[in-house]
Amino acid sequence: MNEILVKKNLTPVTKLIVVKNPFVAAKAEPGQFVILRVRENGERIPLTIADFDREKDTVTLVFQEVGLSTILLGKLEVGDRILNLVGPLGVPAELPDSGTVVAVGGGVGVAPILPKCKELYRRGVKVISIIGARSKDLIILEDEMRACSHELHICTDDGSRGFKGFVSDKLKELIDGGLKCDEVVAVGPIPMMRATCETTRPYGLKTWVSMNPIMVDGTGMCGACRITVGGKTKFVCVDGPMFDGHEVDWAEAWLRAGMYRDEEKVAVESCQCGGGK
Repeated sequence: MNEILVKKNLTPVTKLIVVKNPFVAAKAEPGQFVILRVRENGERIPLTIADFDREKDTVTLVFQEVGLSTILLGKLEVGDRILNLVGPLGVPAELPDSGTVVAVGGGVGVAPILPKCKELYRRGVKVISIIGARSKDLIILEDEMRACSHELHICTDDGSRGFKGFVSDKLKELIDGGLKCDEVVAVGPIPMMRATCETTRPYGLKTWVSMNPIMVDGTGMCGACRITVGGKTKFVCVDGPMFDGHEVDWAEAWLRAGMYRDEEKVAVESCQCGGGK
């Protein structure tokens, strides 16, 4: 259980692992996530399920080494076991059975948007995907996204690949150019998802986002993952992680996301893991 069967370096800072867990694989749906611990005294961190295979009893996870726990996770190799992995958690994504959907993925956010695109494509929905990163060497899962998209647009902040600019800029260009779609799904860093929502708001386009705040128990008991949606408090672990992006209080979400940045920095600096190198 929880044995790592495959490990890949997608970018210098992003890794993919395939983990053996028949219980999660049997029930997982697009949009759901797991919570794991790498070691006995480690924190519990949420990771969206990037893929699953019911026949092989596996789930695929993609993560960036940005904090102590992900650095330690990245040091595990094929054959090693993750101490705890529970799920699937959260509410499966609400996906349509027809029409056109634009999927927007920024950075590591391309990973959680992949299973949604695969399911939409399987249902016969027209999928137009926009994926981006700061530079071409940070683009991930391009081939996998191309396989489940009718159109795929690549963006880089520095112009080293594809469209020069943010994914939200490309989305606006497509809409202004006559693109007709029924809804948008955006996954990525908070500024990217917020910008995407502000892009679609004037057009009245339903826009779903996937929130990924700090979590502890994953059952709605601790309240660590609370956000405000439509003026009401929601717990991402049990009410989400997908929400109407036009209803999210982005200022609050951004503030809460940075509450422990100093502590995270101290944890990494004090660890004898060499910063993940």
